[in-house]
Amino acid sequence: MKKVLALVLAALMVFSLVACGSNSTAPSSAATGGSSTGGASTPAASGSATKAAVFYYSFSDTYISSVRTALDAQLEAAGIEYTDYDGNNNQTTQNEQIDTALSSGYNLLIVNMVTSGSSDTATAIADKAKAAGVPVIFFNRAVEEDGNEGAVLGAYDNIAFVGTDPAEAGHMQGKMIGNYLLANYDAVDLNGDGTIQYAMFMGDASNVEAIYRTQYGVEDCDAVLTEAGKPALEYFDSANTNKYQLDMNGAWSAQAAQEYMQTNLSQYSEANGNMIELIICNNDNMAEGCIAALQAAGYNNGEGTTTIPVFGVDATDSAKALIAAGNMTGTIKQDADGMAGCIALLASNVASGSDLLAGTDSYTKDTANGLDNKIFIPYQEYTGE
Repeated sequence: MKKVLALVLAALMVFSLVACGSNSTAPSSAATGGSSTGGASTPAASGSATKAAVFYYSFSDTYISSVRTALDAQLEAAGIEYTDYDGNNNQTTQNEQIDTALSSGYNLLIVNMVTSGSSDTATAIADKAKAAGVPVIFFNRAVEEDGNEGAVLGAYDNIAFVGTDPAEAGHMQGKMIGNYLLANYDAVDLNGDGTIQYAMFMGDASNVEAIYRTQYGVEDCDAVLTEAGKPALEYFDSANTNKYQLDMNGAWSAQAAQEYMQTNLSQYSEANGNMIELIICNNDNMAEGCIAALQAAGYNNGEGTTTIPVFGVDATDSAKALIAAGNMTGTIKQDADGMAGCIALLASNVASGSDLLAGTDSYTKDTANGLDNKIFIPYQEYTGE
């Protein structure tokens, strides 16, 4: 009897060890570096036929966060299972997440690349997807270098890009600023020298959107001013030949802009007769950082205080609130809902077995380069009106 009991106990111990070992290797979004919301936590091994892995370059980016919120809702409404992954601004991390998702059976990749405008990075992702027979939807951040259009998007089937025309925001921002200055010139010209001194905050030196926003935000403003007989803008720091201050981490962050602006204001002020009279930012995060520094110095605090015009790009909810309060002047809306809606349409095409680009004829596309799979979501001016 004792021998039988010992055998039973031994069998129970083996069963327990096997069960524990099985649980320790079960896939989860936390184990792959991802974060999920809503119905996104279901592993790819079960459930509906289409399971999307959505890779964001950084959850901390305010605009990207708004795209993520909208896309989560639209994928859920379409009945598509998904998991969101935070690349944390690290391409190696994102590459590993993509490998994990493919090995886990996800059959749709939706990718906001960390390294913007890199054909090599995009090609590596596209090759992995092709080998697995999985479609790829790139979004928001350019997949190819400027001037190298089609190197990736024109070389693969079942691949698409949903984003914006890189130059459009810069052109639109520059014209908006120029028109604002013409209507408010004397009020903006604090030192009364007849020229507007400006600061420019750049988000990422390698990002084509940032490059064009930095260039055209000034050039197009200057064109408006000079056509009206006004002098072109003058960068506030003559020693800075780049004529911008760069987020060295490429994160387009409020913190970087705030720190720069705090240092600027320690040297450039109304008291010294050299106050910065205009601030142009590549995005709203950086605009908010500049406003925080200005407010600490007694500016942009609403009625009764001097407001330095600050312009951004994105039209985030926090930027809209600052504009409504009179603390920020204007921004260029990058349509997060529109971008999410187009991505969700393509994902639904995959889920239904339709052509990836079905139903996209109404969108603006990169016809100049013959890329029907490169879809542009239009920008819009936003001043709160």
